[in-house]
Amino acid sequence: MSDATKSDRPTKGSAGPAVTLLSIWSWFVFGVCALVWLPLMAITLVVTYPFDRGRYWVGYLFRRLPVVHEKLNPLWHFRVTGHLPRDHRHPYVVVSNHESFVDILLISHLPWEMKWLSKKEMFRIPVAGWAMYLAGDVQVDRGDKQSAQKAMDACKVWLGRRVSVMIFPEGTRAVDGELGQFKDGAFRLAVETQLPILPLAVTGTKEALRKHDWRFGRASAEVHVMEPVPTEGLTLDDVPALKEQVRGMIAAQRDAMKAAMS
Repeated sequence: MSDATKSDRPTKGSAGPAVTLLSIWSWFVFGVCALVWLPLMAITLVVTYPFDRGRYWVGYLFRRLPVVHEKLNPLWHFRVTGHLPRDHRHPYVVVSNHESFVDILLISHLPWEMKWLSKKEMFRIPVAGWAMYLAGDVQVDRGDKQSAQKAMDACKVWLGRRVSVMIFPEGTRAVDGELGQFKDGAFRLAVETQLPILPLAVTGTKEALRKHDWRFGRASAEVHVMEPVPTEGLTLDDVPALKEQVRGMIAAQRDAMKAAMS
């Protein structure tokens, strides 16, 4: 179990002048980090490409950006708990509930590389979107079946190169705090590749970035890694049951985490 604590940091609180100033500082730090990271990623990609066709190391470098940013952001306290895989190159189809954009920054604290399935609009963000291209993240046009199939095929390529993929099976962020219904894609992918599902539960990120507000909030957030769910021997007929099994696991863990934090 890994549990990075910063006991001197605040957790939650109302917005005020201090939060506004710290938010300005945190956005500035994020922008500077992004500008520094992009050329470093390009160099890493060129150097490692001959022996790292899975773009593992350039992707791993990209995920360290949120770790550095969180350490320099006094408003946030993130932690990782649970059963972390020993072999970081064992490929998993990783799934998580989705409360906030900040989930991406929190889950990036996990100490291994994953290729993220993200909506194509994310790749249009200057600098950050370019870094996603370099890292090998997978874009999808939501609602376009052909794009979804192409994205799943790309995920299979990365899994075949021993790199996990990360998918939010709700498809979008929860708007009412309730866990949404899961879509089939991640679970079909796991069954088709006969690779295990690795469920994650996140909580606390909604307070980190308020809806329709550029300011960050005081937040204590956690990502919990659960035991893998095997798919060996399963067929596509088992996808509905597998999907509901994993959704139930995530819902129960999330509720337990919320109760412990209240």
